Amino acid sequence: SLTHVDDHQSVDVTENEEYNDNDVEKTPPSLNGDDGTEGNPDISEANVNDDAVGTGIELVNSTETEQPEPEKEENAIPAESEIIEEQGETATEVGATDETDETNNLEEAENENDEKEPEEVVVDKEEIAVEDKIISENALVVEEEEVSDVVVDRAIERHDSFVAVTSDSKGDTTTSDDKEWRDMISSEPGAKFPPEANRYHLYVSHACPWAHRTVLVVALKGLENVIGMTYVHPTWQYTKPGEDEHRGWVFGSNDGQYLTSTSGSGSFPTSWGEEDPIMGAKAIRDIYERVNDSTGRYILPVLWDKKLNTIVSNESSEIIRMLNLEFNEYASNPDLDLYPVTLAEKIDEINHWIYPSFNNGVYRCGLASTQECYDVAIDELTEAFDKIDLILQNQRFIAGDKLTEADVRLFVTLIRFDEVYDIYFKTNTRSVSKSPAVLNYVREIYQMDNVAKTVDMDMIKAHYYTSHVELNKYSIIPRGVNFVGLLNEPHNRES
Repeated sequence: SLTHVDDHQSVDVTENEEYNDNDVEKTPPSLNGDDGTEGNPDISEANVNDDAVGTGIELVNSTETEQPEPEKEENAIPAESEIIEEQGETATEVGATDETDETNNLEEAENENDEKEPEEVVVDKEEIAVEDKIISENALVVEEEEVSDVVVDRAIERHDSFVAVTSDSKGDTTTSDDKEWRDMISSEPGAKFPPEANRYHLYVSHACPWAHRTVLVVALKGLENVIGMTYVHPTWQYTKPGEDEHRGWVFGSNDGQYLTSTSGSGSFPTSWGEEDPIMGAKAIRDIYERVNDSTGRYILPVLWDKKLNTIVSNESSEIIRMLNLEFNEYASNPDLDLYPVTLAEKIDEINHWIYPSFNNGVYRCGLASTQECYDVAIDELTEAFDKIDLILQNQRFIAGDKLTEADVRLFVTLIRFDEVYDIYFKTNTRSVSKSPAVLNYVREIYQMDNVAKTVDMDMIKAHYYTSHVELNKYSIIPRGVNFVGLLNEPHNRES
């Protein structure tokens, strides 16, 4: 049973995103009297709400001080921090255009005591699409598009209190200038971060799908003896108790003690997480603060350089490409290329539609604050699932006949779908276990060398069901139907 799990293997990954796999220093409105949320929600007794995924998303509970409720604008672009106040659903859906509060930013609310007159906002669909892209990529990746500061700021406002992917503080939001931790490991002469064995370390979570991406690539490439790895505890805690209300990733220990959720429920062994072997940090937040982080986003995964004592990157989509390309001289499986030049365009095209509609789509469903937002998200997710199913009925992998990065990114969502998203995020229009082509696809990848050890379903469920107290105040973890057991059965993909 879950409560008897003491030791966990060093395997897991995160991306920003983040659902990932989670953090906002804001005060989310309450569900039935409680407030708090992440890209995956969370609730404390005082205020009960993070990847997508997440999949590691974290946030800050609201304080007990009541803030004046701003007047609502008709047709206003919704703030991501708005949470339905009467029924208790948390986090707004990406891309919604319903009436919303002007902002739920706690820091702003403390400085603004006067109600603002609502201004009519003209909704530009193209700008909304760009905002959605910013949010779905954790406000980090806008690629070559030139985006005005107004659009970026508006996307951040919508995304401010909750992360529909994964994150820690400030809801995985960032400004156009907040790209502090996006360096690259490169074999180019003179590179600041050259590939070296035992120089780099990954901080990850078993739960976060974005972090799981990186863990999965380490396993597939055979880099376990090259890249160090530490798993945090699955249950979010207050990272600076008595100082602020931020909730996020903390490290574990072998002290034989137990943690509760931030609502005071449950009893979870500290041994579910590992100690930080490098700095002795107590929380991921400590690592960011050690390097004078200015983004306020304490997310996973973190790729750490032990030589220069700094963060290289916290963007999983870029980390997995570094791991795929730059460490082949040290890898035990160097011939595996997850992003071959011949398939690069195809992989990018697949990632482009799977991420917003499916990887992040599960969070859009689970964190929707209105029925209308949920309906839009579940329709898009269902359509994406059916498209994935059809593709896999006709070819072995999502981009063709070879395993690629696109499969890594898809697998980490599918592996969590039945046990978490179907239940927790209300994505029950489809099921992996009832879709033969998809199930056998997941089975084949799960049965590849070193992959199964990257999947710890107990820890995955522990995070989602015990960290988001806004959605599950008493931290009850559903038993499930032993989905992992199905993955050990033979697949038919070779035929």
